[in-house]
Amino acid sequence: MKLAVSSTGPGLDDAVESRFGRCAYFLIIDPDTMEFEALPNPNITQGGGAGIQSAQLMAEKNVTVVLTGNCGPNAFQTFGAAGIQVITGISGQVRQAVEQYKSGALAKSSEPNVQSHFGMGGGGGRGMGGVAVWAEAAVAVWAAAEGPVKTAQPKTG
Repeated sequence: MKLAVSSTGPGLDDAVESRFGRCAYFLIIDPDTMEFEALPNPNITQGGGAGIQSAQLMAEKNVTVVLTGNCGPNAFQTFGAAGIQVITGISGQVRQAVEQYKSGALAKSSEPNVQSHFGMGGGGGRGMGGVAVWAEAAVAVWAAAEGPVKTAQPKTG
């Protein structure tokens, strides 16, 4: 049996990363011996599909269970197709998460716990994938350089 844990770093004492597809490392762990492989995430900078690609990588590594903070619907579906169990809502140190799993304190997740593209950041809350945030910043910089914006007033009478 192999566990995979999304991690912020390459060691068992590093924190569990809340994002699955864009975590810094995957730790592939034998829970019986605690021997592990630290695998830098090759999908961290993907423009899209990082969760799917990372889930496929876990299948290639013969992982049977994934411990992570969050998992979106695309990665969750890929895990299901590969027969990999997912446990979300994990935080703290990787070592502690594995110990909790071994003790039976963690339950398999039945559905994704975040929306698609959760780990991409930006967004501005408008469904624009960061464009709104960028545009607002660009307008602020332009306004600072150009001075106050003057608007034309309609003529009356």
